[in-house]
Amino acid sequence: MVDFVQLVSGKWAIPILYRLIVNGVPIRFTDLQRTVAPITQKELTKQLRLFERRGLVSRTVFAQVPPRVEYAATALAMTLHPTLDTLAAWMTENAIKLRDANDADPVI
Repeated sequence: MVDFVQLVSGKWAIPILYRLIVNGVPIRFTDLQRTVAPITQKELTKQLRLFERRGLVSRTVFAQVPPRVEYAATALAMTLHPTLDTLAAWMTENAIKLRDANDADPVI
């Protein structure tokens, strides 16, 4: 369980992975950045490199001017689809409770 949490830890990990998985086809860096906005270029690059090292994302560079780079979820990443769908459903189902609990927290 700790390994899974470390795998998807960070503010942008799940949105990036989910977008790549749901998209199902390679996506250019700028298009991915736009769909996960307001992520910075630096943070997206960092997260994609980490996912690439872990075998969750493939990176394809096309030798053209200007350079074109596409990212795609690997077969391994695609196995996370049901898990992320379940998490998204849970968030939707409990959104009001989570919001109310957050609103009730005193500001320190």
